[in-house]
Amino acid sequence: MRLAFISDLHGNIHALTAVKRFLSEHIVNQVIVVGDLVGYGASPGPVIDFVKREGWVTGLGSSDMRVAMELGDRADRKGVADQVLGWTKKMLAPEQVDFLRRLPPGGRITTPIGRVRYFHGSPHDPEARLDLMAQERELEALAETLGARVVVVGGSHVPFVRVIGETTFVDPGSVGLTLNHEPGADVAIVDCVGRKPKVSLHKVTYDFASSAFDIMAWNLPPVIADVIRTGRMG
Repeated sequence: MRLAFISDLHGNIHALTAVKRFLSEHIVNQVIVVGDLVGYGASPGPVIDFVKREGWVTGLGSSDMRVAMELGDRADRKGVADQVLGWTKKMLAPEQVDFLRRLPPGGRITTPIGRVRYFHGSPHDPEARLDLMAQERELEALAETLGARVVVVGGSHVPFVRVIGETTFVDPGSVGLTLNHEPGADVAIVDCVGRKPKVSLHKVTYDFASSAFDIMAWNLPPVIADVIRTGRMG
């Protein structure tokens, strides 16, 4: 059983299209989106429609929640991301907002090697952040609580794998706004066969110049275009 995990699409339709081409060349049983379809990128509506059309299993991300739910303004959230989220709310059709609103906070999959759990941020809060560099005993306790052999979490925009005991922790990175100092779209493939899961992290090339151009064309913060081009913040 082979699963593909992608996260933090962030309204980047060029990256998402390239990921679909990549996955068509790698046979997978299921594609799971670990949240944040919107935010930062210039094509939030097309990305939502794309994921919906593909029928990919999708969880709620923090940006999705900020757009779809009436959570009110927060004084500590006045950065670039929030500027784009305000713009995104104006760009989406009601049915697209409703699609985000109905997304579950995460999910579980039963595989031949055991249970796989996925969520954006933390098991119960998409806006929280699970530190995969935390002390082993903390992650061991979480794995025991979740009853999972594989835990997949998004939000950091940096691909990462860590094995602690019998549990493999995975962050797929970001399709639309990677931050691991290399432009491209991140994909994690988990092979659930044998005694232990096998995780491979992939960097998919795409036309990031066009994605950066779209940012500028919509008068969105130029720093986003810089991050798309370089894969790094600042």
